[in-house]
Amino acid sequence: MKRIRRTAAGTVASTVAVAVTLTLAACGVAQPQASTELADEPVTLRVTWWGGDTRHARTQEVFDLFEEEHPNITIEPEFSDWSGYWEKLATATAGGNAPDVIQMDQVYLASYASRGSLVDLSTMPQLDTSGLEPSVLEMGKWKDALYAMPVSTTSTGLLVNTDLVEEIGVSLPDTSTWSWDQFEAWAQQFSEKSPDGTYGTSVIYNEFSLQLFARQQGDQLFSEDDIVIEPETLADYFQLALDWTKDGAAPSASITAETLTLPLDQGFFATGKTAAIFTPSTMITAYSAAMGGAELELVPLPTPDEDTTKYDYYKPGMYWSVSAKSEHPAEAALLVDFMVNDAEAAKIIGTERGIPANAATLEALGDDLTPEERKAADFAEQRASHLGEAPAIVPNGASDIETILSRYLQDVMFERQTPEDAANALIAEVRSSTNAAN
Repeated sequence: MKRIRRTAAGTVASTVAVAVTLTLAACGVAQPQASTELADEPVTLRVTWWGGDTRHARTQEVFDLFEEEHPNITIEPEFSDWSGYWEKLATATAGGNAPDVIQMDQVYLASYASRGSLVDLSTMPQLDTSGLEPSVLEMGKWKDALYAMPVSTTSTGLLVNTDLVEEIGVSLPDTSTWSWDQFEAWAQQFSEKSPDGTYGTSVIYNEFSLQLFARQQGDQLFSEDDIVIEPETLADYFQLALDWTKDGAAPSASITAETLTLPLDQGFFATGKTAAIFTPSTMITAYSAAMGGAELELVPLPTPDEDTTKYDYYKPGMYWSVSAKSEHPAEAALLVDFMVNDAEAAKIIGTERGIPANAATLEALGDDLTPEERKAADFAEQRASHLGEAPAIVPNGASDIETILSRYLQDVMFERQTPEDAANALIAEVRSSTNAAN
């Protein structure tokens, strides 16, 4: 892309949940309100998470194993899909009735932590954090306190349908050093040689990809309390989408808008209408299942400097947190430790929640990994030499960043705003929200 400055160096969050979250308890760093020592008497823990049937079944199997080892602890599961999860959790938390153990996401972590709703897990002796890479553990922190234990990690890469690439006959450039210009040229050529309605790529529009793009430019998306990305960097990101939709490398603005919320198995990539998409590496398993075993490969993102800058990082796929209102924080921390660090639990969970954050439990999976899971794990290992310092998590007040980003991106693609105007407007909107929250 011509406008990128050279340097030396897909799920939308619920805005309803954000609004409810803002009604949580007053700010303050929370400490456990009950004993940090394990109890001898019977204990009941409520545990909540989002996900599908496979996740529910595997999680319950882990609970059964945990209860066998700790017969005085009974676990009451509470789960839902993503769309209703955050509103339900925010309402329960505001009412002082949050579950003991909470599956947490990065976009909401600072919001809950800043309101004293979560326990600082570094104060809990039952939880061992030594198995996690320091930069991964860092992304469970807010203001230097550990409010969330990373469960899994993922990298973002370009997922390529190599069957389709071979069928059309437009080979990829050298993906180990390719530039954004080279990628765009390849995607445009692929679209031109494909049947009508088939494209080289799709527009990227999530916080993870924007974070990586900014880091490639020596920039960053957030500080601990605010949005800090330079308007020029954000404008360049928007320009990518505009260029791709106008030159045919990706579907038009109208087609992109129509397909933005389609289920995974109905999207352009899963239906063989797009050759390559930008996605968390762990999504290779879901796409492979949806595509009937099509040959898929993960390759690095294009960069402006032949992939020499250490811009990459392992993003926690999700976390486990403990409610500050829990009457049994010690047992809750013990359960979190079991789910993250126990080898047998890891074998049950597999990679359903992503690549295990604990390298030892990943190794314990061994031959149990499917070919797609092995590709995701190998891709993460290949990116290890390109990792930089962990970025700041989404700050309090910016939990709806992906909703806002998608809105301005569509404005740019439909040419209702220029990339520069959209960049300035997005930064102003998010900054207003973070200022109000902090």
